[in-house]
Amino acid sequence: MYVSWIEFFFFPIFSYFAVNLTVGKPPKLFDFDFDTGSDLTWVQCDAPCTGCTKPPEKQYKPHKNIVPCSNPRCAALHWPNPPRCKHPNDQCDYEIEYGDGGSSIGALVTDLFPLRFSNGSVFNVPLTFGCGYNQHNPGPLSPPDTAGVLGLGRGRISIVSQLREYGLIRNVIGHCIGQNGRGVLFLGDGKVPSSGVAWTPMLQNSADLKHYILGPAELLYSGKSCGLKDLTLIFDSGASYAYFTSRVYQEIVSLIMRDLIGTPLKLAPDDKTLPICWRGPFKALGQVTEYFKPLALSFTNRRNSVRLVVPPEAYLVISVSTSIIIIAYLTGKST
Repeated sequence: MYVSWIEFFFFPIFSYFAVNLTVGKPPKLFDFDFDTGSDLTWVQCDAPCTGCTKPPEKQYKPHKNIVPCSNPRCAALHWPNPPRCKHPNDQCDYEIEYGDGGSSIGALVTDLFPLRFSNGSVFNVPLTFGCGYNQHNPGPLSPPDTAGVLGLGRGRISIVSQLREYGLIRNVIGHCIGQNGRGVLFLGDGKVPSSGVAWTPMLQNSADLKHYILGPAELLYSGKSCGLKDLTLIFDSGASYAYFTSRVYQEIVSLIMRDLIGTPLKLAPDDKTLPICWRGPFKALGQVTEYFKPLALSFTNRRNSVRLVVPPEAYLVISVSTSIIIIAYLTGKST
């Protein structure tokens, strides 16, 4: 029996989306970068902390609530491997590394999260999360100006999985983003729209049990197939950029380059913002449609065919002061 669903309003902080949550008793407010691409929720921790961006008074202070290695939550964190502990009563440590090279090291703790549900009820839910006392960010982007990360992945240690285990919500998450970067994040199925939305199922038989994976997909450029099919994609709200394998990334760049032959746009190798930049007569992002075509991902399954169209305004960024247009896609390490 599920209680209801939970709604949060989120807001942009530079290139991240953040939500406010209170933790502890008495409750203390923290802002979190919510991330569907990772499982563990963690907050900067006054233990003391190395590499933290928040001052000690805005960090979480543990209070004899460290999770021991014998706790099932520790096993959920390290699953499918066993925890690396010498003794059952040792603290349950974690180390998480993100795709951009950033990392957090700390120990698991359990504390109360006062959560208001859609039916008006408020529960002080004991949730397990990371007390992060060592943060590392290699750049080039600055670390998010938040106290921590809200892990919403599919893994057993995620906040969504914990709330589901308590019988409070169904295993559903969603978010809707407005043009100003603000929006709504919901946990549970009560806010899922019944119309006006095109659906494609997640891959359930994937060997990856921690990420939300879509596919198979075909890449289109200007409505035409690029010859790249059977693509799988990870849905990751915590990444500032979309990452493609080298093969897909190079194909996208090649198609765009060929399409720009004969236009006044010139490559701008002196601009190091991102790998591919052009100089042109740009004063506003809306002008890019004169030169760039939409990309699309076509998802086909037994029930339907759905196309996710990505207009040029969504995969390019512009520097108005220098009239530089930049492709906001990057390539990962995989081939």
